[in-house]
Amino acid sequence: MPYVAKDFGKLVGMDGFSETLLKNHFTLYQGYVANTNKLSDLLGGMLAEGKTATPEYAELKRRFGWEWNGMRLHEFYFENLGGKGPLDPASRLGKAVAAEFGGVEKWEADFRAAGAMRGIGWVVLYQDKLGGRLFNQWVNEHDVGNPAGAVPLLVMDVFEHAFMVDYGLKRADYIAAFFRNVNWKAAEARLS
Repeated sequence: MPYVAKDFGKLVGMDGFSETLLKNHFTLYQGYVANTNKLSDLLGGMLAEGKTATPEYAELKRRFGWEWNGMRLHEFYFENLGGKGPLDPASRLGKAVAAEFGGVEKWEADFRAAGAMRGIGWVVLYQDKLGGRLFNQWVNEHDVGNPAGAVPLLVMDVFEHAFMVDYGLKRADYIAAFFRNVNWKAAEARLS
């Protein structure tokens, strides 16, 4: 059964994100969904034909992680947008990050600092399912840097396509707009 791109059109009109930027971003996401489906079909066909020992199969198998993670990370990102206001320190997520980082403000400063680092990628607040701990992680490429067994709670896209149309090189302004629009309930719902 193929993956279906989700409709995130409700985000259009969100403060700090132009319609052009969002629609371009949605189109990019839809490409990840389409490519995930194409690769699934190709790999399934090669498996059925006994072509798994070929270099083509190996490269498609490697590429699948890029496309699939690109699809999922964008879904997490769009799903944790559309809210208003700061993280409530009294919420379950607020208490969890305060316990781990020594305060909501310290956690947010760390998350923002990771987002401001040079380079392209993602910043993700993860929860280690086994240890229960929370940590902010830089993910360079979709398929590199995702810690095994960790669950993404809050995802911020810091590839240029996420902000250049509206903010040019002013990544800090984009990060401020991101924080004005976090849907904290969606992020908290991912917390176990």
